[in-house]
Amino acid sequence: MSEALIDTTLPAPAIELRNWRQFLMLAQTLHFGRAAEQLHMTQPPLTLAIQQLERRLGTTLFERTRRSVALTPAGAALVEPVRQLLQQAAALQSRARDAAAGEAGRVRLGFVSTVGFGPLPMWLRTFRERHPGIAIELIEATGDVQLRAFERGEIDAGFMLHAPGLAPTAPVQLKRLSLGVESLVLALPDTPEWAAPKRLRPADVLAQPLVIFPRAATPSLYDAVLAFYHRQGVTPTIAQEATQMQTIVNLVSAGVGIALVPRAVTQLQRPGVVYRPLPGVLASTAPHGETSLLWPHEAAPAVTRFVECVQSLLPRAQVRR
Repeated sequence: MSEALIDTTLPAPAIELRNWRQFLMLAQTLHFGRAAEQLHMTQPPLTLAIQQLERRLGTTLFERTRRSVALTPAGAALVEPVRQLLQQAAALQSRARDAAAGEAGRVRLGFVSTVGFGPLPMWLRTFRERHPGIAIELIEATGDVQLRAFERGEIDAGFMLHAPGLAPTAPVQLKRLSLGVESLVLALPDTPEWAAPKRLRPADVLAQPLVIFPRAATPSLYDAVLAFYHRQGVTPTIAQEATQMQTIVNLVSAGVGIALVPRAVTQLQRPGVVYRPLPGVLASTAPHGETSLLWPHEAAPAVTRFVECVQSLLPRAQVRR
C-alpha cells in the first residue's frame, strides 16, 4: 500500500464494532472474497472499509498483492485484542440482563469485626455459591464510618453492631434486617484470680478498669455498657479505648483492664485472655448487643440478592423499615 493512503494528520474518529468484525474476518480468511462472503457483503465495500480503518489507525494492517493477503506486524498485534473486544461486546446484552435480574454486579459490603468472628464467612460462601456472577467487596469499618460511607454512596450494605432496637440512623433512608441479639460477656486476663469462674465476684468485676470501644463507633452500645455500671451504683474507670475488638482483646491480654464484648468475639482466642459470663446478679442485667444488616431503600438488584441470601440463612428474620 502506498504511503499516500495513510494520512496521520487526520483525527481518529470512533471505530465501530462492524469495522472490527470486518478486520477480524479478513485476518482469519486472508482473502477479500471469502471474507466478504462470510460478512454477507460484496468485496468492494469490504476493501473500502479496510482502507478507511487503516487510515483511521494511521498504519497498514494487511499487505496486498495480486495473489495474496497477509497481516502486517501491526495487524497481527491487533487480532487477539479485537477478538476479545468482540467477545466482550457480544456478552454485554446478557450481562445487562443478569445485572437487571440481580445475577451480576458488585456489592460493596461494610462490616464490623464482630460479624467476621461469627457467621459472615458462611454467609459469603453461600452467597458466592448461589450468585457467582456478583462480586463482594469487603470493607471493615465501625458503624460511624459506615454511616458516612452510606451518605457518600461508597458502600451498598453494611453489618453494624448496636444496642437492641437502637439501630444507627443515617441521612439516607436505610432498611434493616436484624440478625440477632446476644449478651455481652467478660474478656478477662488469664490470671489465677480470674481463671476460675467460681472466684468471680460482682464487686471485684465492677472495680476493674475497663477497656472499651469509643462512643463514636457505636453510641448506643457504649451507653448501654455505662448504664449497666450505673445501675450497680458504679462509675467505671476507662483504662483505654480501642476501635477494633481484636485490639480490645489484646489490651485485656496485656493486663490493661477487662472488657465487655459480644459473645461472637469468644471465637477470637488469644493467649492470656479468658471469656466468662457476668457473675451472680450481674448476669440478669447484662448489656446486650444487636447486629443488623442495613442497606438503602433504593438498592441495586445485586444488593437485594445479597440481603435475600442472608435472610434465608436466618431462623427467624424480619426486615424493619
